[in-house]
Amino acid sequence: MDGAVMLGAALIFVTLFRRLGLGATLGYIVGGAIIGPQFLGLVRDPESVMRVSEIGIAFLLFLVGLELHPSRLWRLRKDIFGLGLIQVLLCGAALAALMRFGLGFSPEASLALGMPLALSSTAQVLPMLRSSGELSHPRGERAFSVLLFQDLSIVPMITIIAAMSRAPADPSAPPGWLLVLYTAGAIVGLVLAGRFLINPLFRLVGRLGERELFVVAGLFAVIASASLMHSLHLSTALGAFIAGVVLAESPYRHELESDVDPFRSLLLGMFFLSVGMLLDFGVVAAQPWLVVGLAVAIIAIKALVIAAIARLFGMPAGRAIWLGLLLSQAGEFGFVLFGQAAAAQLITAGTASLMAAVVTLSMVSTPFLMRLTEWVLERIPEPDAALEGPEFSPETNAIVVGYGRFGQTVAQMLMAKRIPVTLIDSKPSQIELSEEFGTKVYYGDGTRIDLLRTAGAETAEAILFCQDGQGPGRATLEPILEAFPHARVLVRAYDRRQVIELDGLDLEFVQRELFESAVRMGRKALLSVGVAIREVDRVEAEYRARDCERLELQAATGDLHAASERMFAVGRALPDEAPAERD
Repeated sequence: MDGAVMLGAALIFVTLFRRLGLGATLGYIVGGAIIGPQFLGLVRDPESVMRVSEIGIAFLLFLVGLELHPSRLWRLRKDIFGLGLIQVLLCGAALAALMRFGLGFSPEASLALGMPLALSSTAQVLPMLRSSGELSHPRGERAFSVLLFQDLSIVPMITIIAAMSRAPADPSAPPGWLLVLYTAGAIVGLVLAGRFLINPLFRLVGRLGERELFVVAGLFAVIASASLMHSLHLSTALGAFIAGVVLAESPYRHELESDVDPFRSLLLGMFFLSVGMLLDFGVVAAQPWLVVGLAVAIIAIKALVIAAIARLFGMPAGRAIWLGLLLSQAGEFGFVLFGQAAAAQLITAGTASLMAAVVTLSMVSTPFLMRLTEWVLERIPEPDAALEGPEFSPETNAIVVGYGRFGQTVAQMLMAKRIPVTLIDSKPSQIELSEEFGTKVYYGDGTRIDLLRTAGAETAEAILFCQDGQGPGRATLEPILEAFPHARVLVRAYDRRQVIELDGLDLEFVQRELFESAVRMGRKALLSVGVAIREVDRVEAEYRARDCERLELQAATGDLHAASERMFAVGRALPDEAPAERD
């Protein structure tokens, strides 16, 4: 019954909050609060739900690990152990000072509260980075590096709390120094198990070709690694992450990702439901202004400290503010560490409940903080001075404007024949990513005549516009053609509408971005169903001729529906077509 209630609440509230543009996480937390024991009481034991659903965080870290090759992790080591370490230390110290001098807690209690509050919500932030594609960009990598170090810091925090404990020693709990040895041993053990047990297991499953076995093997890899860490009193999420990194170079990585992801989504949703269910409305009602004030103070302090650290690490102002707001909420591991502090008699159970409410409220604020981030970035644009413009470029034969997935292919083919190429892009993130691969891309709007002139367009033989999305239109290209009449201008068009718009201009070449790849896939599809190669050639030639004919008529008449009868459709196959020949 509890499962049906939770899934029903998730369906209703996540749908509602997504329609309102507030995100799924807030919907889960509010839904959990309403069905939990503090409100409607439809679910009586949220603690057990949280214990089960915490494995969702492990699934999330496993999927992140699958995307990170060990070489990429090694490249991020400075951000992990530099930016991450400084963030945890400075935020922890600032928040401990708030507890000590603002609320009058003892030094030990202040430290036990400040350290967990310095952590951010991995369960909230990582899905946002993955869904937006930021995880593959430098600023997203920095956010991930900080989150990874925060996960690593949980063991030292548990050790510090245990060392300050006023409670009688628990004979079953390992001492702090042993936890450190456990961590190192478990990491080495997981790496060896991945290389010599898990990878061979997946090769065997791959040869059998049973999808169900892949699902079972993927779940086993996550749960076994998490269980090993749990049995050693360590972070289950860290164990799953290491298992993912070990399997990142496996040829079955994509299959694993698609099989595990649905379980990650469901269990993370249950986790956030349990966060809402554990919210103590009594504590909030008794001290509402204290709860709200602490949540606001924590967010403000963390945002300011993290943004300042990011600036020291060379991030532009806009990105530093983005990182500060992204990581300003308190995290889910706070619930665990507050419980540890209460068990160690450093804080009371009431204080633990109060801080849990503060953590929950800070997590609820995240979607609103992301909207604030967008507003701030619009008003603090990326500084042009941080990136070199094309005035610094050497003499060139060709200028490629737009170095995305299309422009990269075009430029590399020119470079293959040692033709000097100047690359221009307006996205700082793309420029930084290209530099990681040793490619120099200059910053600027490549459709501006003055910028093209400084890039060497007056002597260049070719100017190629390869921007993603809707490329330059007629009004943009006409003055460029007039300013540089000797240069051959080639344009990537978004669709046939743009090709029609550019008709009549003195362009060397216009290419619809998906046309050739779609034709090639159509050829492969015909061959896959057994059509003979000569018949495939005939279909392609006829399709190209008809498409060209339609395009000419559409451009001449301005009517997109012109010659639509020349399209192939059900009942309109090749004329005089013999029965399909099959090999």
